[in-house]
Amino acid sequence: MIPCNIYGCGLNCTFTVAAADVRKLIYSPDTQIVDLTIGETKTKAIVKELQFHPIDGKALHIDFLAVDEKKPVVVEIPIQLNGLAEGVKAGGKLVQDMRKLKACGIYTAFPDRINIDVTELGLGKKIAVADVKVEGLKFVNPADACVAEVKATRQSKQA
Repeated sequence: MIPCNIYGCGLNCTFTVAAADVRKLIYSPDTQIVDLTIGETKTKAIVKELQFHPIDGKALHIDFLAVDEKKPVVVEIPIQLNGLAEGVKAGGKLVQDMRKLKACGIYTAFPDRINIDVTELGLGKKIAVADVKVEGLKFVNPADACVAEVKATRQSKQA
């Protein structure tokens, strides 16, 4: 059994769940909305924080954050890079500096992951947080923070 807390709905209560019941939820990189029923109260929530055992990797604790269509929340959404960058074709190396972006918005606007097309990314060029646009979301990360870049390699410098 995994102890859990839920915040933001007025319940602020502790409950437990079987590890098998939440396995797909906690071992997935995607942002997922879950329906929780606690007593007679039903609420939608997202995983706010997970804690794992440092040695065996088993889930120790889950914090949920209640969501509704009226209040925006801040959530980390995973990033997926798509395509073959032009700079990589020229001998560079694609480096993903950020794996997740913190986004603020209504939960219905959250995608499972943020897909970023890197095909136009040239040698020595980068994609900053300000370059990433998702309708209905505002990113909390610094606008000039680098999401991904194509770094020059020795081979590309010689060419």
